[in-house]
Amino acid sequence: MIIAIIKNFYLFTIGKNKAMENSVKIGIIICDRYKSCAGGKCFRSIKERVGAFDIYKDKEVEVVGYTSCGGCPGGNIEYAPEEMKKNGAEVIHFATGMVVGYPPCPYIDHFKKFIETKFDLKVVVGTHPIPEKYLITHTELKTWDTQEWQELTKPTLSDEQTRLAYN
Repeated sequence: MIIAIIKNFYLFTIGKNKAMENSVKIGIIICDRYKSCAGGKCFRSIKERVGAFDIYKDKEVEVVGYTSCGGCPGGNIEYAPEEMKKNGAEVIHFATGMVVGYPPCPYIDHFKKFIETKFDLKVVVGTHPIPEKYLITHTELKTWDTQEWQELTKPTLSDEQTRLAYN
């Protein structure tokens, strides 16, 4: 009997550890311009594992926080990641709106460095794929022509078919 209990506990612990390896808890921070956004494209892209969420193809994703930056210059950046971390967040995603908005967030790189340094959390720039209409506009405006912006947009630049599906 005692051996069966120990064996079941061992199997439960291994199963729990395996489940933890195959899951990730994230927080999403959106630009305050879109504070009333319901998150439809972000949550759809989590479900479809596209855009910046393609890195979780083989993992369960749990959203443990969703909020805005608090408005320029990002007052909520100082507090929201701490709350998300208390709720188990391992990664913070900046919503794609911070990249495709007009103009794109001028503080995005600073926010990323701050959160990674202060809260020891990985930050991914982007959530859902960049819609094709935004790619066309920003290409014409040469918004993302710098090496820095090309790196920042990389997680959300999908193929044309996917971008069109997110228009």
